[in-house]
Amino acid sequence: MNTVVDEELAERTAVAVRGWVPGAGVVSVAPLAGGTSSLTCTAVLSGVPARYERVVLKVAPPGLAPVRNRDVLRQARLMRVLAGVAGVRVPQVLFTDAGAPVDRQPFVAMEFVPGECVEPVLVPRGRVDAGEVRARALDAARMLGRLHRVDPKRTALAVEPVVTPGAEIGRWAKAFTTVPEDLRGRCEEIEARLRATVPAAVMPVITHGDFRLGNTLCSGGTVNAVIDWEIWALGDPRVDVTWLTFFTDEARHPASVSEELTGMPGKAELIDAYQEARGEVLRDMGWFEALTKYKEAAATALLIKRGRKAGELTDMHRRMRPALPRLLAEAGELLG
Repeated sequence: MNTVVDEELAERTAVAVRGWVPGAGVVSVAPLAGGTSSLTCTAVLSGVPARYERVVLKVAPPGLAPVRNRDVLRQARLMRVLAGVAGVRVPQVLFTDAGAPVDRQPFVAMEFVPGECVEPVLVPRGRVDAGEVRARALDAARMLGRLHRVDPKRTALAVEPVVTPGAEIGRWAKAFTTVPEDLRGRCEEIEARLRATVPAAVMPVITHGDFRLGNTLCSGGTVNAVIDWEIWALGDPRVDVTWLTFFTDEARHPASVSEELTGMPGKAELIDAYQEARGEVLRDMGWFEALTKYKEAAATALLIKRGRKAGELTDMHRRMRPALPRLLAEAGELLG
């Protein structure tokens, strides 16, 4: 963010914060490392309760329509709904500014939640204590179960469209059509098998879309908040669960930096914790695990394609390349 944008955002924040707390002001605004679909800043405020003197501003990226994963106000609507859900912790939304896209982009102001944001299988081993990793993962699985207990029909989110498993297949099948032939492998065969064996539908729930420890803020063995809700949707709960279990040691994530154990619980233990918190048993999990592997194969192919195009193939790309055929082969085995 350049100085002009910083100043403009600070001015708009000063106006918006006074609508939340009359007499409040802005001391400073500075960039904060964050996601790729929006800009993230921290703002230091004055004249507000002490716990809110530092807040996070999430701003839609300039020059683009604030839609889909860039729609920060949609993310705020979701977090406001979840703020009252027992056992689900998300940052509290404090105030928003709708702006005037695309010249003045919308932003959301949230409480600053302390904590560590780490995906255990994607960092050098020992970065996080194995006991803390285990506790965090089980806490996250239980939180996911409580999230999926929320009935969307009883909330303001009931009007949202439902993303079906068929739509998930279509999204990643389309991604495969954009990559070179050597990165596609058995993708068409697996797509056809997935479409031919879609399990019976279940009642849609609020899904995160990328639920894993790398999208949480943690202290010790506790998840303080689930963050990065850019691609939330109403959909099948099993999509979230198998994505979480894909980041275990036994899943052998293609971008993992080591074969040493991290402390992550196994797939079965995470699912047990989820089911206990949700009060419901999951079925047809093999199919959804196959969908996850198909999805990861497509995402891996996209990453490698972009690395080649940029002329910047890294060690991560080289680790991931051999995993492409393995992921599709494992998906085929799960589908019989």
